[in-house]
Amino acid sequence: MSKLTIQEPAREIDVIHETDVLVVGSGPGGLPAALAAARAGAEVTLVERFGCFGGNLTVVGVEGMHWYRHEETIESDGIVREFEEKSKEMGAAAPESQSLSYEIDSEGFKLVADQFVLNEPNIRPMLHRQFVAPIMEGNVIKGIIVESKAGREAILAKRVIDATGDADVAERAGAKTFLTPKEKMMAASVMFHVAGVDKTKFMNGIKEDPQTYKDWAGGGEWNIETSGKEDDMFSPFLKKPFEQAIKDGHIPANLTTIAGTWGVMHDTGELTYMNLVQMDDCDGTDPDSLTTFEIEGRRQAMLAIDALRRYTPGCDGIRLRNFGMSIGIRDTRKVNCHYNMTSLDVREQGRFEDSIGIFPEFIDGYGILILPTTGRYFQVPYRNVLPKGIENLLVSGRSTGGDRDSHAATRNMACCAVIGQGAGIAAALSVKTGKSLKVVKVQDIQKELERQGARHH
Repeated sequence: MSKLTIQEPAREIDVIHETDVLVVGSGPGGLPAALAAARAGAEVTLVERFGCFGGNLTVVGVEGMHWYRHEETIESDGIVREFEEKSKEMGAAAPESQSLSYEIDSEGFKLVADQFVLNEPNIRPMLHRQFVAPIMEGNVIKGIIVESKAGREAILAKRVIDATGDADVAERAGAKTFLTPKEKMMAASVMFHVAGVDKTKFMNGIKEDPQTYKDWAGGGEWNIETSGKEDDMFSPFLKKPFEQAIKDGHIPANLTTIAGTWGVMHDTGELTYMNLVQMDDCDGTDPDSLTTFEIEGRRQAMLAIDALRRYTPGCDGIRLRNFGMSIGIRDTRKVNCHYNMTSLDVREQGRFEDSIGIFPEFIDGYGILILPTTGRYFQVPYRNVLPKGIENLLVSGRSTGGDRDSHAATRNMACCAVIGQGAGIAAALSVKTGKSLKVVKVQDIQKELERQGARHH
């Protein structure tokens, strides 16, 4: 049977704005790109589909941006470090439970991000606008079409940075992308925060039965490969309450993946960044799949809260405080770039002459957990943000080219920010010099990175 279709009539769309650099998406890969491009002298437009900046940090509620940090960790610095320091300054951060970092409050960072954007006169923010389609002339991207309460609108740009996370712009522009098969995608999560916890009782319970990273082992999402050095390190891991709830019939026996970590136990009784819901087979590019798993994730979160109430010290009065606004997606499309990262790069300190940033040897995903405790780090090459086949387009965030293991490193929020800062500078310099993105001088990008306080070697 043929598929039912309709004919959408052609229409003229108003061009509402023209800009030097257009960044699509304001998450960890997008907000740093916009800030970096603006600081490098470009006029920047930042388009975001939600009502706040920050992406996974604010929209999903992933607050542990630097939870990999230990004494010997080599940091990239730059804008990603500014996020943490500004959050501390504005009272939107607290010491993180398993590292030397600060957990960034997902609600507070909405205000922090506002300040970053409003304090940068070269950025024009555009919230509540959904990317719909690229504006193309052959293989050259000229801007995008957005849709909002105002209808369809066009924004023209000299350079475009795709920071959608799912490579929406690149894919619709005709770049070659690779979508991870649904059955092999990293699990999706619905993040939540709780209140009503007795901090003293809870922390005493943690001290009496401390969990380590080797305790993550055991079934499904929790069969973890480490380098060995992580095994005996403390982890704020919760699994036993849910195992007991399954034995007692309070959680269905098939839900063995309810387990995970908490972030900060606050004096107020709030326990934040509850990363306990891990759901396989969720396709973040399929709205029907997203619908199913948003609902299922909330259901599982309430089962987890009930189990904590029954079996965890200090949680007798626990209650839901809030969910993230959207489900957390870790893995969808990757763009075929001029260089695609490899497992060897992230595991064995890859080095590149065209490096636009460094990131600690932190691999978290696909059943791998390696923490940067020995000073090892890898570099990200400029070619990794440059898609093949499309002109005037860069990619930032978790959709940059790479294989399975490398994605488990580069998809982390702090690495997305490193990539974004480099991409933003490259776009700005390309506009200022009138040179194509392919031939912009990497030495000039690196010099500007240094000026902005970021490390590239």
